[in-house]
Amino acid sequence: MRINEIFYSLQGEGHYAGTPAVFVRFSGCNLKCPFCDTDFHSFREMSIPEILREISVYPARRVILTGGEPTLQLTVSFMNALHEAGYTIHIETNGTNELPAPADWVTCSPKSTAKSNLQSIDELKIVYQGEDDDPSQFLSIPAGEYYLQPCDTGDPDRNRHILEAAIDYVKANPQWRLSLQTHKLTGIR
Repeated sequence: MRINEIFYSLQGEGHYAGTPAVFVRFSGCNLKCPFCDTDFHSFREMSIPEILREISVYPARRVILTGGEPTLQLTVSFMNALHEAGYTIHIETNGTNELPAPADWVTCSPKSTAKSNLQSIDELKIVYQGEDDDPSQFLSIPAGEYYLQPCDTGDPDRNRHILEAAIDYVKANPQWRLSLQTHKLTGIR
């Protein structure tokens, strides 16, 4: 598998924000989102035993498979190996591909240009870019929780404007919850 990085931190977004987890970031994606902050060109080939060995040095038993787009590389044997080793599996996906095996928690961040192909989503997270975005189009995707996450543009003034617009949207549409990137706010990975 092409792995961009493996690191230990706290989940910074959504329902499990603040929870310790091992992050396995896959390289590569089938979409080209202008706001993406992941370098897809850097990776190392790793086998399932190598990944398991590397994540075993951390005390958390929660693994977040993210990317890029992890479903481009996930296999049943890898997911089974994680479960057999006692890990709780979280997957962060754009939803364009089906999962090869069940996960314990699925976060889907669909993009307006792509259709979600997932049947079971625990949380749906929209990267909100401002007043021109229409998150209501994603309410037809069944999920347990719906989050609006202000896009980080790298411009503090623009970010403040997007955050204010996201807060206003959530207040006017209470089926949504605000998800802040707490890892960026606290300065951790």
